[in-house]
Amino acid sequence: MLDARLRPLIDPPLNAMGRSLARLGVTANLVTLAGIALGIAAGAVLAQGEVVLGLALIVANRLLDGLDGAVARATHLSDFGGYLDIVGDFVFYVAVPLGFGLAAPANLLPALLLVASFTLTGISFLAFAAIAAKRGEDTTAHGRKSFFYSTGLAEGAETIACFVAMCLWPQHFPIIAQAYAGLCVLTVVQRTALARRQFRSR
Repeated sequence: MLDARLRPLIDPPLNAMGRSLARLGVTANLVTLAGIALGIAAGAVLAQGEVVLGLALIVANRLLDGLDGAVARATHLSDFGGYLDIVGDFVFYVAVPLGFGLAAPANLLPALLLVASFTLTGISFLAFAAIAAKRGEDTTAHGRKSFFYSTGLAEGAETIACFVAMCLWPQHFPIIAQAYAGLCVLTVVQRTALARRQFRSR
């Protein structure tokens, strides 16, 4: 919901950092892989109850997630890079709730519900992208991407805010996780309605 509106604010500094990294010979895929490692590490430390370190790793992961695209734009966008980026996103989306779920028995069911809702949003997102590509459709609302990014109530910015809230108030993880799972389900409904309207012709 907020991602497209935030792009004009976050892209200029990210692109500047991306150009600097590209000049140093750092590749976009290397940045993505480093981000994946940090995302897995975030889940691991959260499982141990280390929420402060987990929060730091979450922020670092999201910074690298923005930087890999900036490096790619400074060099060249690749289909494999786009694939690796979205896989890295969902590794992160699974690792964080899984970490919280393993940290306390009361967190396990809400974490499972959240991961299930992420699975549904991921499927709807990728199915929409695949059909949009088949129809030759494109959008730059989320910046230059390797494939079609459809909008929704629960996007990257909202997910980051949710994970930060979990780290700041870990005792309320079950409530936050279930509320955000509900928002993800609404996103699937919203995207399905958009797909019905947009893909009805041809």
